[in-house]
Amino acid sequence: SLFLRHARSRNYVSESEVCKLESILLDFGDYHPLKPITVTESKTKKMTRKGSTSSTSSSSSSSVMDPLSSVLDGTDPLSLFAAAADPVTTAPPTDGARRKRDKEESSAVGSDFEPWSSKRGEILARYTTTEKLSINLYMGSEKGKATTGSAVSEKVRTRLEELDDLEEGSQKELLNLTQQDYMNRIEELNQSLKDAWSSDQKVKALKIVIQCSKLLSDTTVIQFYPSKFVLITDILDTFGKLVYERILSMCVDNRVSLPDNFSPESVNDTAKETCLNWFFKIASIRELIPRFYVEAAILKCNKFLSKTGISECLPRLTSMIRGIGDPLVAVYARAYLCRVGMEVAPQLKESLNKNFFDFLLTFKQIHGDTVQNQLVVQCVEIPLYLTLYSPAIDWILQCIAYHAPDVLLTEMMERCKKLGNNALLLNSVMSAFRAEFIAARSMDFIGMIKECDESGFPKHLLFRSLGLNLALADPPENDRLQILNEAWKVITKLKNPQDYINCAEVWVEYTCRHFTKREVNTVLADVIKHMTPDRAFEDAYPQLQSIIQKVITYIYDFALLFSVEKFLPFLDMFQKESVRVEVCKCIMESFIKHQQESTKDPVILNALLHICKTMHDSVNALTLEDEKRMLAALINGFIKMVSFGRDFEQQLSFYVEARSMFCNLEPVLVQLIHSVNQLAMETRRVMKGNHSRKTAAFVRACVAFCFITIPSLSSIFTRLNLYLHSGQVALANQCLSQADAFFKAAVSLVPEVPKMISVDGKMRPSDAFLLEFLCNFFSTLLVVPDHPEQGVLFLVRGLLNVIQDYTWEDNSDDKVRIYTNVLHLLSAMTQEAFIYHVDKVDSNDTLYGGDSKFLAEINKLSETVVSQILDHLKTLGKEETLKRQSQLALYFFNTILAHGDLRNNRLNQLSVNLWNLAQKHGFADTKTMVKTLEYIKRRSKQPEMGHFTDLALRLPLQSRT
Repeated sequence: SLFLRHARSRNYVSESEVCKLESILLDFGDYHPLKPITVTESKTKKMTRKGSTSSTSSSSSSSVMDPLSSVLDGTDPLSLFAAAADPVTTAPPTDGARRKRDKEESSAVGSDFEPWSSKRGEILARYTTTEKLSINLYMGSEKGKATTGSAVSEKVRTRLEELDDLEEGSQKELLNLTQQDYMNRIEELNQSLKDAWSSDQKVKALKIVIQCSKLLSDTTVIQFYPSKFVLITDILDTFGKLVYERILSMCVDNRVSLPDNFSPESVNDTAKETCLNWFFKIASIRELIPRFYVEAAILKCNKFLSKTGISECLPRLTSMIRGIGDPLVAVYARAYLCRVGMEVAPQLKESLNKNFFDFLLTFKQIHGDTVQNQLVVQCVEIPLYLTLYSPAIDWILQCIAYHAPDVLLTEMMERCKKLGNNALLLNSVMSAFRAEFIAARSMDFIGMIKECDESGFPKHLLFRSLGLNLALADPPENDRLQILNEAWKVITKLKNPQDYINCAEVWVEYTCRHFTKREVNTVLADVIKHMTPDRAFEDAYPQLQSIIQKVITYIYDFALLFSVEKFLPFLDMFQKESVRVEVCKCIMESFIKHQQESTKDPVILNALLHICKTMHDSVNALTLEDEKRMLAALINGFIKMVSFGRDFEQQLSFYVEARSMFCNLEPVLVQLIHSVNQLAMETRRVMKGNHSRKTAAFVRACVAFCFITIPSLSSIFTRLNLYLHSGQVALANQCLSQADAFFKAAVSLVPEVPKMISVDGKMRPSDAFLLEFLCNFFSTLLVVPDHPEQGVLFLVRGLLNVIQDYTWEDNSDDKVRIYTNVLHLLSAMTQEAFIYHVDKVDSNDTLYGGDSKFLAEINKLSETVVSQILDHLKTLGKEETLKRQSQLALYFFNTILAHGDLRNNRLNQLSVNLWNLAQKHGFADTKTMVKTLEYIKRRSKQPEMGHFTDLALRLPLQSRT
């Protein structure tokens, strides 16, 4: 072959020296690209307004200039836009500004205050009913539409008639609604309110709100009342916001809106008159409950009238609640007042306290004859009835307890003590007060719980509330064991499995926090004892999962965890496969997160192998790919953490066992192959490359493991890459025949590569992946010695035959690119010493020693390859393929430039022809051609490269035509 007969002789060492980057001493005081950049901030001059001064200032903590800022000369486009117009002074309040203001005002109580919105979903989910509900809907009339008459008196008369119409009851009662229907109707009312408001039908909006408020006096389906309260007060909140924003929008003067902390003096008369008008309309509502709720909803509007408006209204509204006879309706009214009060005036705690003390005075009503008779009619037990109070009392107490001094909390505790049968209140106190306050007085609370009457409010719920506090704050150290004993005495006596597990779930966390594995084991044993009879555990999987989660959160030393005798029997209660797998995933995630060092502890290995096997066995034909990936990642995380140190045979045995257990998860098999290859290389490192008979046999066993595992994989490129990788490992460990077997397997697999493969769920052409693999393969084949019984370069020949027979796409040039890369390989093989070697493996440069027959064989191969490349270039002479011809010609030219000896005239002429062909039809990239020519001129100045000067003169640059 012309090319290889005149391949350039390479001195790789000297070339490497020439190509090295120039080293310079770095002064660390200078700018360095990895040093943090300090951005110089430029404050541009803004439009001045009254009472303010504007200037341009620049502040920087370093003299280093940010390259991005320097381009902009100290100003950036965003600053210029901001300077062009100041939105605060030129625009009316936008929706965004309103939302921001609302957020700021609601956050006056601080982020540590749990908002009502977080409780809403829980209440709706907990308080449900299957009974039929009824609802009174306001039926709008034509009068409800906005009047267009100009006379003020006509407008006033129409509105008075509308209010009379409301009082006379233009409404429709809908009966026999399911809970979902009822909720849909309420949502419709909410939407009707917004629609009426946006179409300027303010009186209609008020009517809707009044009708909704009236629903809160109805307790015919009493167990649904808390959820009804949530739904109706959502509408009241909407109404309150609409009224407030309407009046606020009337306060815009000269396009300047009121500041957030405005005073009543800055409100104009029109806004004040409108505000008063709303309060007068509400005051004319005859019924107490709608009048109270609607006024409470717009309580915030008092800010427009006077500074003391809210503080004067709160006591009056508190007193109004005394007129509500039903204690359940009254307590929710108090809860709503607290809710509004905390939003608009969190500082007025006295009124909130008065609200609660009023409730304490009327607490005995709960046990009165009226309530008892109502419960008999509705067939509701007293314990269930008392739980209906919890959301309201919890909220009232949360508002009072927020940032309250311990003195006040102690006083409230004492007041609760004085009330007989105070379990309901005690439960709410423990739910609402700070966990630290409760934990510090844990024994006092246990004493109070003991004194409670069991019939009204179950004691186990009280212990559950106490346990929730102790999970957040620690009690005095001396009391901890006594607290656990007192609580568990009550919990373990519970006969109902659901009641038991709800309490046990909470107290497991307390046990894990403060005690040793002995106490944790005792608690787990008790849970198993209670939940196993009648398979009660099947109805308590969420709580049992929570217990496992808490145990592994606090005991993350897995040697200690698996020494807890009852931990694995506890896992056996998860007999529903989906739940069992979720629990196993939690345990494995905890292991991977917390296990810092590799382990060989047999207890841990056996337990985790069992857990991983459970996850693996859950995989079936319907399992999603994402789920398979997650399970494989957890199992792989475990496999990586197992290490038997220098006992390599035990390590290999573990991998063999793992392969048999996890054969359905391909990523796990891939990981095992990589781990075994790593084990072989670790053996080589320990032996420093000089294997004994024993270690040589062990390494061959590792190689055999990989060779029989790879064919079981489905992904063809995974198999190809693993064959190559494992062959490289075999070669590094001087297992030459095994390495040949891997490379032969890879060669025989190439014809099976499909045209399209799935990548991340999408079908992609495989050409690019195959090209990348073959380039890596060629790089390895350079150092693979020939087999004595096979022909010269038998692997390279076999691979070239496969490439020749492979069906390539018609519009693809990958085959020729591969052939060009083969020339790189053949050129490297003609050198006296190869560019790289495998330690203790003699490559062909040593075996053949530059033998002429060997070089002749290489020449024959190269002749075939070059002729194939040139033939392909000729076939690209059609008009539609000229661009591809240009690119390939330049690619082949660069190959000759890098690997050929251009002192040979024929090779020199071939390179000139390829250069001209690349430019012939105007498809060559001018920049690339210019840079290539510059490179040739630079090379001509190096020693023994003078012939490049002549070459450069023969390579013209053609302009595009």
